[in-house]
Amino acid sequence: MTRRITLIALAAAAMLPAAKIAPAQAATVLSIGDGDTLRVQDRGRTITVRLACIDAPEMGQSPWGQQARQQLQALAPIGSTIALRSKATDRYGRQVAEVIRSGRTINQALVASGAAFVYWQYISGCDRQTYSRLESEARLRGVGVWSTPGAITRPWEFRRSRRSGAASVGAAAGERRYRCRDIGSYARAQELLRQGLGSHEIRDRGIDIDAATK
Repeated sequence: MTRRITLIALAAAAMLPAAKIAPAQAATVLSIGDGDTLRVQDRGRTITVRLACIDAPEMGQSPWGQQARQQLQALAPIGSTIALRSKATDRYGRQVAEVIRSGRTINQALVASGAAFVYWQYISGCDRQTYSRLESEARLRGVGVWSTPGAITRPWEFRRSRRSGAASVGAAAGERRYRCRDIGSYARAQELLRQGLGSHEIRDRGIDIDAATK
């Protein structure tokens, strides 16, 4: 299965036209968090990069989240050199960027292989037409997340339902919401993951769950 996923990801990348890359500082991949997040060494700094304009399934959306992570790792292996086409810095301090390797845009390759959706709410700054075409082609081929009728639950909807469910349960049990200062450590973040909070929810509270893989 892993070999098949890797071949699909590499084939999708080969289908994409070479990107016109703006000058960018080279970075080295240190770890892969999930299907749309990685950590890199950039000019002596370790930073977290959130892939721009796409949204990969959550790790809790098995097996899609795991497959998306495997595809990202196949396209940007640990130790490989990439270029970052930065779009913004999000409110959690992550660099939001298109990731380029060997002249290809990895964000687009993930959409083309059905490993991720176009994140239409945050498409600004990316080539809308190209992302739309790649997603339509993946849907028509029925690959990845599109292999089931209508595709799987969109990750942003999955996160919203998880937050709503957690809030309802917490309110009923008299539990409080967790904030960054309440979590405080990687170990605590892992404990909350085991209790059912999603990885994006933990990151949203200011804890980098990829730190231990560095």
